[in-house]
Amino acid sequence: MKHCFWKLSVMAIIGLAIFAMSGTGLAQETLKIGVAGAHSGDLASYGISGLNGVKLAVAEINAKGGVLGKQLEIIAEDDVCKPEVATNTATKLVSQKVPVVIGHICSGATKAALGIYKDAKILAISPSATNPDLTQSGDYPNFYRTIASDDAQATLEVDFALNTLKLKKIAVLHDKGDYGKGLAEFAKSFLEKEKGAEVVLYEGITPGAVDYSAVIQKIKHSGAEAVIFGGYHPEASKIVMGMRKKKMKTVLISDDGVKDDTFIKVAGEYAEGVYATGPKDTSKNPLAVAANEAHKKEFGSDPGAFFLNAYAATLAIANAIQKAGSADSDALSKTLKSEYVETPIGKISFDERGDAIGAGFSVYQVKKGLYVEVK
Repeated sequence: MKHCFWKLSVMAIIGLAIFAMSGTGLAQETLKIGVAGAHSGDLASYGISGLNGVKLAVAEINAKGGVLGKQLEIIAEDDVCKPEVATNTATKLVSQKVPVVIGHICSGATKAALGIYKDAKILAISPSATNPDLTQSGDYPNFYRTIASDDAQATLEVDFALNTLKLKKIAVLHDKGDYGKGLAEFAKSFLEKEKGAEVVLYEGITPGAVDYSAVIQKIKHSGAEAVIFGGYHPEASKIVMGMRKKKMKTVLISDDGVKDDTFIKVAGEYAEGVYATGPKDTSKNPLAVAANEAHKKEFGSDPGAFFLNAYAATLAIANAIQKAGSADSDALSKTLKSEYVETPIGKISFDERGDAIGAGFSVYQVKKGLYVEVK
């Protein structure tokens, strides 16, 4: 009986080992990286651009031997940039046991997902979610980003409108979302503190409306010299097209949610002259040059918005895992805040809140169908 029991025990151990090799063992051969963002829908150009940045950065890292001797494996999930979808997206990534997530893309979706990641002790790093509360509230110690926050963006927009363009009467609009409204509130607040500046209209619009003729009429009656808009390209394109068709010369100044080639494609000739803030131009950075060329070779096109920020986020995470010796959330946080890493957006680290040190915004203008940095 003892002999039989011993045989059964050995068989059980062998069985468990085979089970482990067929499941967990294989999973441990790679290090999973979650990538969450809008991979479909109206804002897919942002999410796909970010995903491409991760793909190419991962290909580069894996070609050099991976991280801690393991190849990185991308687990991508679509959130359509909608908060109600993002919670499901986050839950899927948690169930797949990813230790880190690069994303989400939109601030509202990011905020909806962060609590889920926090509970699961998963670190998230976004290339594009700019809402200040994501880092400044202190609610999400597991959150980092490779882009400056909206308060910095709004400051730049207001300063540009008042001191560069010498405009005083400003209408401030937003799309009622966490990102757009948050930026607009900062812009309104900064304008109200400036002598001689006047907020002649402050209003939220409904995303996805067929047109915005009613608010365009309000802009016209307000005498606004410029509109500062917080939101994304679908609404911005309709606003500028509506204004120009009414022969209005009101300047449109928007944000990195509009600083995308899709806006130019949709707005067409009416996009000409529009200003938008976006991540600083690092196109002459050797790492950025290489990344952009890799995108052209792999995808046959120039990269879109947040490509380089996503690439940078991937390099920062890979470096942190390698230096920390694990993908543990606490260990990664300490490393991200203490180590600098060379990326396509420059040499960056992160402050105590999770904001990128070394990242910033510039103003761009559409000229001859292209966004050009305003010097």
